[in-house]
Amino acid sequence: MGCDRILGEQTTKDGFMEWMHVFTILAGNMALMGIAIGLFLWSRAESRSDMRMMMGIINSIKDEIKDFHGRLCAIEERNRK
Repeated sequence: MGCDRILGEQTTKDGFMEWMHVFTILAGNMALMGIAIGLFLWSRAESRSDMRMMMGIINSIKDEIKDFHGRLCAIEERNRK
């Protein structure tokens, strides 16, 4: 009888505590997965935002290079005459 009390068999005969443990573990894992998915989606959105910003900078540099090249060609054409 002493071992029954030590092992907790008398308090868990109905199985309620075992189900509470299972529920707690499942709920904790689901919460952790939810946080991980949320952080994944947030970081993906941030990286896409950064990519759009960098593409805007690259496109503006391209436009500036084209404009400079056009002006340089006009100067060369003027100097040839």
